[in-house]
Amino acid sequence: MSVRGAAVWAMGGQYLSFGMQFITSVIISRFFLTPAEVGLFSIGLAAAMLASVLQDFGLSRYISGLPSLDAAEISRCSSVALLFSFVVAGIIAAAAWPIAATYGQPALFKIMLIIAASYLFVPLAVVPMALLGRTMSFHSHFVINVGAAAAQGITALTLSAFGFSSFALAWGTLAYGIARGLIAQALRPAPPWPLRLDAVKPIVGTGSKLSTLYATGALGSRTPDMIVGKALGLIAVGLYSRAASLSDQFRMLISGAIGSVFYPAFARIRDRGEPLGPAYLRVCAGYSAVIWPGMAGLALASTPIVRILYGENWTGVSPLLAAISLTEIMLVSLPLHTDLPILMGRLNRLLAVNMIDTILSIALLIAGCRWGVEGAAISRLVYGAAWVLLYARFLHGLIRFDIASLLRIYMQSALATGAALLPLACTYLWLIPPTQIGFMALAVASGAGVVLWFLALIVLRHPALADLLGIAAHMPIARNFRPIAKFAR
Repeated sequence: MSVRGAAVWAMGGQYLSFGMQFITSVIISRFFLTPAEVGLFSIGLAAAMLASVLQDFGLSRYISGLPSLDAAEISRCSSVALLFSFVVAGIIAAAAWPIAATYGQPALFKIMLIIAASYLFVPLAVVPMALLGRTMSFHSHFVINVGAAAAQGITALTLSAFGFSSFALAWGTLAYGIARGLIAQALRPAPPWPLRLDAVKPIVGTGSKLSTLYATGALGSRTPDMIVGKALGLIAVGLYSRAASLSDQFRMLISGAIGSVFYPAFARIRDRGEPLGPAYLRVCAGYSAVIWPGMAGLALASTPIVRILYGENWTGVSPLLAAISLTEIMLVSLPLHTDLPILMGRLNRLLAVNMIDTILSIALLIAGCRWGVEGAAISRLVYGAAWVLLYARFLHGLIRFDIASLLRIYMQSALATGAALLPLACTYLWLIPPTQIGFMALAVASGAGVVLWFLALIVLRHPALADLLGIAAHMPIARNFRPIAKFAR
């Protein structure tokens, strides 16, 4: 399967999964759970995910990066995945009572035990999905991700309606893990039994380094809910978690699945001995052309979106969502910031940079909490700027991309983003303020922004346009756009 074809399947699965999870979260938040109930689950999930970085043990990257792979190596990888799933589940279960006592919330104990059980099913999915990704079989990823999201949504929504409170979200997490593992095994069997532990030293060596990397990254990305919850309380963490979740879901809707396509694609480029710089610029162009206007639009529309979707109980999410969404613009400016160093064998240097990244994230968030939950969200903007400065030098030294070309891409993407925001900004200024705008007016302004964004890409001859239309051309409904793709070249 070609990279563009794989991207289409990956995006399709991401869109459907996002749609299911998004609709579920809106219904649950609007009709069944309060910010405090969502906040309670968020603390438990954040604590569990600190240990969950070990679940993959670097196996996805290890398998994707191998020049060749035989049945014996697959069996070893599956066995290692099984053993580490018990390690992860055990760590989460052992931490359940101390976490519950720390926050003074006994219910956290049971919530974390349910979440711990979900990680016992991870090894059923890890190796099969890595093998499918290695062969660019992303149509199978589509089935796995959509099936798991459906199981999670149905479980969480049903139990919420029956009054299970925060536990509904925990049981949904367990349903997701079970469904994902079973579907993956059905599509690409790689059972983790019988155990095969001979010659696993290369797997464990690589996995140990990657797990250290993921652990340091998780301290920065998974602890915000825990820090905000401890410093500011359950309601504050419920609001912050909802804002961060909505922003992250929206970013993943736009781009998250494509990242899984790029790693094996760059591995092919590396194996051919070709320079990575030109290909990396194309990725930067695609990310900035699409994600920048999307996240900026989410920030501009944060007030009406929260009011329309979640209701008056969640209005405090709006300013937090705006700040966190703008931060995402910076955090996607240098994509594949961990994948490419791993691919190029620079893991030790990446670990050092990632540690600095984590310290910056935690320190700025703790400082921001002194000014309340709004200060915590604004601290993410400061962190985003520091993150760009930290990784720009590191990646340039590794890939040697052309800086002038990258800055030109950024300028084009910024202009296209401005064009996308113009209709909604004018609507706010001259017609309807953000606190009063309804769904139809918001949809019309947003649709007009999409049209202006597309026209701006054409006028600016943005380097991402040809690739975007090339991906669209793999979709039957969009094949008529191929002439425009040729013009863009």
